[in-house]
Amino acid sequence: MVKFDADAIGRAIRTEIARGGQIYFVHNRVESIFSMGNLLQRLVPEARVVIGHGQMNEDVLERAMLDFMAHRFDVLLATTIVENGLDIPNANTIVINRADRYGLSQLYQLRGRVGRSDRPAYAFLLIPPEQSLSPVARKRLSAIKEFSDLGSGFRVAALDLEIRGAGNLLGGQQSGHIDAVGFEMYMKLLEDTIRELKGEDLEDDVRAVVNLKVDFRLEDAYVPDMNQRLTIYRRVAAARTENEIATIVDEVRDRYGTPPTALLNLADYARIRVLADTIGVETLDREGSAVVLKFREKKTTVDPVKLIKLVRERNDLAIFPPATVKLDLAAQGREPVTSDPSAALTKDRASGPLADTWARANRHRPARKPAWWAARATAGAVMPGFSKAEILKAPPEDPRAPDGVLDRVTGLLLALSDEQ
Repeated sequence: MVKFDADAIGRAIRTEIARGGQIYFVHNRVESIFSMGNLLQRLVPEARVVIGHGQMNEDVLERAMLDFMAHRFDVLLATTIVENGLDIPNANTIVINRADRYGLSQLYQLRGRVGRSDRPAYAFLLIPPEQSLSPVARKRLSAIKEFSDLGSGFRVAALDLEIRGAGNLLGGQQSGHIDAVGFEMYMKLLEDTIRELKGEDLEDDVRAVVNLKVDFRLEDAYVPDMNQRLTIYRRVAAARTENEIATIVDEVRDRYGTPPTALLNLADYARIRVLADTIGVETLDREGSAVVLKFREKKTTVDPVKLIKLVRERNDLAIFPPATVKLDLAAQGREPVTSDPSAALTKDRASGPLADTWARANRHRPARKPAWWAARATAGAVMPGFSKAEILKAPPEDPRAPDGVLDRVTGLLLALSDEQ
């Protein structure tokens, strides 16, 4: 490792030529490489210098490399194109100009171009004055001096990673385009561009946003590995057909056993999303006891006549312009049919000839409910706690019940599609 010195460069070239060898001179600036060639020619007039870089015509570059291998030239002045793939046993001296600008792995690779025969090899690293070197450059140059033993490549790579830093591909220390658009979006744009260049058809990336406030988190006890759980979530979210969803569920069942309710909820969520995509739903949100469907304007496939007819037939649906449908989960889709005699009698009174008289008599009579304390007597089991709040507390919602949110939303989407 020496400062840039014309006498040192001339001695290195002459020494190698004197023993019948050849020299690599690495200068990684195309715009000034011919000026460097003129300097070398002035320093060592007897040396035969050939220039090679990546911007040259391929035939000219090939001829230069073949002539150097045939020993028609003594010095190959080149950029870092000589870093990989060259095996010329007669070249046993390499001079690297401005070595402080190279990475540690690059320096290691360039140094490996020489020493491929039984002759001693020399690598000269030309640097500016040490006080102008950056701390990182000092570390790299110190490491390349230290790790000169055979098989030290792994240690060099590990130290290079330590000096440069491993980066944070998925964290907050990203930069450039990835930082601007996010890692997932960047990868998606990259994949779409590759598929477009291959001439493949691109799928419609606009998908329905579904939020039904249903728990589909897989428990650690069922899928212990976090990465596997994330993979399952991602595969289900990316599924586009019923067959894909069924395949994923079958694979998970085969690997982890009987699927829990959370996995079945996740599969139903995916089916709902597929149906929503099919008919052109933009968002599907649950707000309390109602589910609001917002359609994509001018992109939905739902027949307006069919939608209006469905709203008229059901008392749990309502339309809100311009493109929103509200499903009331507290209401029944159609008028329930009952076999209760008292209910039938009440209906007859309400529609019979004395309907007005019966309505006036019962106008201020509240609907009678069973007493809250009667729940303990009819429970059939002794349970702790005897408070009104405990007994009247609503049971936890079962989204998979026959009249649950998943069943109601799926039925509505099927009714709006052509599948029903």
